[in-house]
Amino acid sequence: MKQKLKTHKATAKRARITGGGKFMHLKSARTKYRRKKDPNRNRSLNQLNVMVIGDARKMKRLLPYAK
Repeated sequence: MKQKLKTHKATAKRARITGGGKFMHLKSARTKYRRKKDPNRNRSLNQLNVMVIGDARKMKRLLPYAK
């Protein structure tokens, strides 16, 4: 009998997949020392970014049922 693949739950909470199949994630450095950082930088940290191709390949293994 074929076994089911398990989804890595921590990764599922941190990454999203677009309709076109790209993986999106938030940048790091969002929580500490936000007052010191430039407001433009803080606003850009709130936006989702496209994941690098090498990391996106790993996501396909960690999130086997992501569509």
